[in-house]
Amino acid sequence: MRRLLVIGIGAGDPEHVTAQAIRALNAVDVFFVVEKGEEKHDLVDLRREICERYIESPSFRTVEMRDPERDRSSAAYGEAVEAWRHARAEQWEATIRAELGEGECGAIMVWGDPSLYDSTLAVIEEIVAGGELELAYEVVPGISSVQALAAQHRIALNRIGRPIVITTGRRLSEGLHDGADDIVVMLDAGCAFRRFVGQPVDIYWGAYVGTPDELLVAGDLAEVADEIERVRAEARERKGWIMDTYVLRRRT
Repeated sequence: MRRLLVIGIGAGDPEHVTAQAIRALNAVDVFFVVEKGEEKHDLVDLRREICERYIESPSFRTVEMRDPERDRSSAAYGEAVEAWRHARAEQWEATIRAELGEGECGAIMVWGDPSLYDSTLAVIEEIVAGGELELAYEVVPGISSVQALAAQHRIALNRIGRPIVITTGRRLSEGLHDGADDIVVMLDAGCAFRRFVGQPVDIYWGAYVGTPDELLVAGDLAEVADEIERVRAEARERKGWIMDTYVLRRRT
């Protein structure tokens, strides 16, 4: 039977890679790399650095899987994501069938942790549920950008007796969490934190957390919102993409 490992490799610092992940990396015959364009080539370089650092006998081979285009303009967000995941499943299944032999171990390296805002597991589950490809898979957890951000700002995510909300910038901009006291926000393309300016809220923001390009800003949201937006725009212009996470904390 073919075997596939979904390996969380941390938020960008090669030292985030766990001992469990290192053992998994050394068991791999084929690494499947999802190609996401030239603007994120430095992420490919970080994957290569991780492999060079931790794999003792580099006898593996690497196979690229091109990411299908995703319709980001559709008003039907859920349907658009499902269609994109289905297209991914079809492409990945064909590639895995062609490139991973019976008895071999393949792997997909996932930034952060595979369980948090990553579609890899949903795609693999669809392939397995289809029943056309016999595939056993395992998940190796990793350090997420949320954990790395909290560590860099030296904060705990939760406060005693209070829940935390983990959400996206899109959901935040819709006002769904206006009453929450502690909010972790990922995938914010439009600085949705601005809806809280003027309220007693602190922000702990970071971009490219764990990488050599790491950026951190923290403080009263009203005082640092403009700085975050400026730093964020400059970084996006320089690198061609932005990967940021932040915590909003209401002062009481």
